[in-house]
Amino acid sequence: MDLSILFRQLGIAIGLGLLVGLQREKSSGELAGMRTFPLVTLLGAVSALLAQSFGGWVIAAGLISLAMMIVMGNLAQFRRGQLDPGLTTEVAILLMFGVGAYLVTGYEAVALAIGGGVAVLLQFKGQLHGIAQRLGDEDLKAIMQFALISLVVLPILPDRAYGPYAVLNPRNIWWMVVLIVGIGLAGYIVYKFFGERAGTAMGGLLGGTISSTATTVSYSRQSARSPQLSRVAAGVIMTASAVVLVRVMIEIAVVAPSFLAVAGPPLLVMLAAFAALSAVAWRWGRAQKTEMPPQSNPSELKSALLFGLLYGVVVFAVAAAKDHLGQRGLYLVAGLSGLTDMDAITLSVSQLVQAGRVGSSDGWRLILVAMISNLVFKGGTVILLGHRALASRVLSLYFAAVLVAGLLLMFW
Repeated sequence: MDLSILFRQLGIAIGLGLLVGLQREKSSGELAGMRTFPLVTLLGAVSALLAQSFGGWVIAAGLISLAMMIVMGNLAQFRRGQLDPGLTTEVAILLMFGVGAYLVTGYEAVALAIGGGVAVLLQFKGQLHGIAQRLGDEDLKAIMQFALISLVVLPILPDRAYGPYAVLNPRNIWWMVVLIVGIGLAGYIVYKFFGERAGTAMGGLLGGTISSTATTVSYSRQSARSPQLSRVAAGVIMTASAVVLVRVMIEIAVVAPSFLAVAGPPLLVMLAAFAALSAVAWRWGRAQKTEMPPQSNPSELKSALLFGLLYGVVVFAVAAAKDHLGQRGLYLVAGLSGLTDMDAITLSVSQLVQAGRVGSSDGWRLILVAMISNLVFKGGTVILLGHRALASRVLSLYFAAVLVAGLLLMFW
């Protein structure tokens, strides 16, 4: 082995050990601290080096010996009545031995990430305990339901295409469910910690992340009960609609990264237009304040199943429309599916573009048509549920957004 590489690996092992050891020295230095942790990580690295000549049993022997020393150290503390009931330091010692060994046998970047992550995890003990204490039963239920959706259901689904157009892949469909639920859950967790007191601007941002349609419905109803809130409600609704475009671009980037290079520029223009229109709406209502309405758990299994069903229907409809009606049929499906949901049509079009079944130029236009359809649906919701002052403001802003979208469709 090159000596420069060897000394770099040993140096990194010592550095990571010092980092974790410093944290343990300041918080709980009875068992191991700034001297012990670098030695442990160095022991792991040296064991891995010896294993290259004498076999992997050297690493196993080092780990077992280290575990025995931890037991002996804890027994000594127990006799003195100083034993800490926690196991954090002990686990950190064993893990840092593994980090040292992996530095030699695996990827340095991964070892660096793990070692740094251990130090950060140990340092933020208080904050992590605070988060756990602030999570209610409903919040924990949301997280566990997402774990069920992503870690239990997804791996057992068959990874093969069914149907006459070979587009209904159960695992693929459920992966889209995991993606959408994950985005919504991230917004929901942020809302639970910050949204209730972060003001109206956060209401629009989080509302668009969790569900722009639900946000439109909630604030429309608020304006009907309290007409004086119509101005600020318009700002929240426009912000939520702008965040939808950010969601769309994230979904494209995950499903079809190459498609984003074509779809990104016109969608960014559309996002800039929405940002400008949102600024106008906020200027109208800058002196008003309102509370963010309660948000529902986005990882409910029923909601996930409904989205999976909707996504499967849209994927099949797009494939059937292209086969029987040509390009015009695709725009019809985009318009209909975009009425209530942007995610399904965005994901299905992105996958078809990635598979080469739909051109990139047609792909972003289909998404834009779906967005126009979605604005029409939400505009109708505002008219039906909101105060007329809110309706007049939102519809005028939506009309400007639709005009920009139309110009993009015609001239881009």
